[in-house]
Amino acid sequence: MNIAIIGTGYVGLVTGTCLAETGAIVHCVDIDKQKIENLKEGIIPIYEPGLEPLVKKNVSKNRLFFTTDLKSIINECEAVFIAVGTPPDEDGSADLSHVLAVASDIGKFINDYLLVVTKSTVPIGTAEKVKRAIQKELKARNQDINFDVASNPEFLKEGDAVSDFLKPDRIVIGTETIKAEKILKRLYKPFLLNGHPLIFMNIPSAELTKYTANAMLATKISFINDIANLSEIVGADIDMVRKGIGSDSRIGNKFIYPGAGYGGSCFPKDVKALVNTAKANKYPLRILQAVEDVNQDQKLVLFHKLKDHFNGNLRGKTIGIWGLSFKPGTDDMREAPSLVLIEKILEEGGRVKAYDPVATREAKHILGEIIEYTPDMYEAAMDADALILVTEWSEFRIPNYKILKKLMNQLLIFDGRNIYDPEEMKEFGFTYYSIGRKTVNLKEKTKKQSFSLESIPLNFL
Repeated sequence: MNIAIIGTGYVGLVTGTCLAETGAIVHCVDIDKQKIENLKEGIIPIYEPGLEPLVKKNVSKNRLFFTTDLKSIINECEAVFIAVGTPPDEDGSADLSHVLAVASDIGKFINDYLLVVTKSTVPIGTAEKVKRAIQKELKARNQDINFDVASNPEFLKEGDAVSDFLKPDRIVIGTETIKAEKILKRLYKPFLLNGHPLIFMNIPSAELTKYTANAMLATKISFINDIANLSEIVGADIDMVRKGIGSDSRIGNKFIYPGAGYGGSCFPKDVKALVNTAKANKYPLRILQAVEDVNQDQKLVLFHKLKDHFNGNLRGKTIGIWGLSFKPGTDDMREAPSLVLIEKILEEGGRVKAYDPVATREAKHILGEIIEYTPDMYEAAMDADALILVTEWSEFRIPNYKILKKLMNQLLIFDGRNIYDPEEMKEFGFTYYSIGRKTVNLKEKTKKQSFSLESIPLNFL
């Protein structure tokens, strides 16, 4: 089965590669010539575990191809997936200009029946707009060519996207015709054989399902963050509260971990877009607006804790940051809490040294050289007056506290993901702040010993 994926970003590249892995012949199309040339050479534009070897494998098997020329391949395909970006406009609504531009190109180039599938996350009603854009171009060509439009939203977690696609919780498809349904059943047959559910519905329901899923997960995050902030005030421990509610099967233990707020390409954008869609239909989503408001405030929690500790004065202070990406397993910096934190520290006259295992290149693209990037987690802590953990990469989970005590100007750690044990921090002599738990406030300003990373024995690291 021949298909085309238009857009080689996160969704498009993962979708195309994984469908090729199931045996389809996939043409990935993008207008970025350099990106396409890089992909042909096996250079992947995003960090996603397991994706690079899968791309190379399917290219070598002649199942996965990359091109900038949609016209040359579109009439070989039974289905075309639109997987281009839908960034938020200033008012929070989804920008559909890229989606509709692709739809216009499809209308210009098709000569026979084609199934057009929206894979991008798009607001309710987008399929109708895509249909009209294609029909407009066909009319301009004086052509009466039959085509169908369907919706097939993605449900991929960054950092685990390949597994999510190949072993999905569910596959949601919105269609209008039996013909479109048959084509997509055939495409997804390998998943049916493995027992993964294929759920058909009408197109508006499929479009709304994607937004609703992300909105529900975002709601759980903002809810637990709100409760975490209350926990600190009343003397409760959010870890205990979380375990207590997570054991209830109606609630579950996923997405109830407190932190510095959610980020990434999906939750912030999709919550804003759904709120905007509701407003446009004169039905305000009050709960979801609160979810968004809580999340914006939560991104400032670490900064306020830091500033309060230093009695409102960060000028001249060196702050080490561990983790820049919005979550571990990805280099995605979109809406990352680290960006808000860094901006506020710099505004207050502080200096930032940061380390991330994979997101440094993307951070430099966004921030430039306004902060110092270090090649090692301990260099980010060297001469630091405080160390802030923002992203819970696995290599940060068991740091060498003896080294940190020698490197840091002050034994002060802010844990934005609650991965450290407060009692252990106290034993090592650190003042320790976390989210929704009692602060270990030793207020010690221990002077570090004369020390350098080069002096650390290899077996000590």
